[in-house]
Amino acid sequence: MIQGKVEICGVNTAELPRLTGAQMRSLLEKARAGDKAAREELISGNLRLVLSVVQRFANRGESMDDLFQVGVIGLIKAVDAFDLDQNVQFSTYGVPMIAGELRRFLRDRSAVRVSRSMRDTAYKVLQVKEKLSAETGREPDVETIAKVLDIPRQEVCFALEAICDPVSLYDPVYSEAGESVTVMDQIGDARNTDEHWLEQIALEEAMRRLTEREKRILALRFYDGRTQMEVARAVGISQAQVSRLEKNAIRQIKKNISA
Repeated sequence: MIQGKVEICGVNTAELPRLTGAQMRSLLEKARAGDKAAREELISGNLRLVLSVVQRFANRGESMDDLFQVGVIGLIKAVDAFDLDQNVQFSTYGVPMIAGELRRFLRDRSAVRVSRSMRDTAYKVLQVKEKLSAETGREPDVETIAKVLDIPRQEVCFALEAICDPVSLYDPVYSEAGESVTVMDQIGDARNTDEHWLEQIALEEAMRRLTEREKRILALRFYDGRTQMEVARAVGISQAQVSRLEKNAIRQIKKNISA
């Protein structure tokens, strides 16, 4: 809800006019007949609609003035294209048009560059999604959108993923009492830590100090998964020798890592 005076693009949002259903119908009929004054009054009378949609995009790093102006462009397109013969309220038609214009603006300014064909597909997907949502009162699934557009389901998924806003690894996903959990904390790789890399380097250094026969025995035992008897046949020594060399090699590795 808007309280008090909030100015966007020099417009005092607290003083934006409201139109009744009857006024909307009358102005739409006049605008359709070519009355420019009625068209202007329609645009002015629906700026609150633009503002309500713009507020959904407020945290995208763009100024509210810019978003409001883009939203007005969507409103103008909705006013010019609205079909009075359709049994729907203007807001039902206008909101998706305004939101679509804002999404296009944000996609074009995105740091991640997406091909024109992919953006076009994504725009069609969003149009169908918004249209079906308005008609059915619920969000359609990917299969339904794919059938309407007659394209593969995978293509719908790719298009929607391609226009997702990038997320910084340092964006907070949860905060409490001054403590924040970032995206990086949620997707951290427990294996690729500094400690893991140091252990890996120490292990490689310890392995280099073994003899070639000891390396081969360990590779056959623990990489290929062979038994000591099978290793003995492959290397040409007794099973007892394999056992002794294996134990000695492991002992040397542990000693060098802990040194």
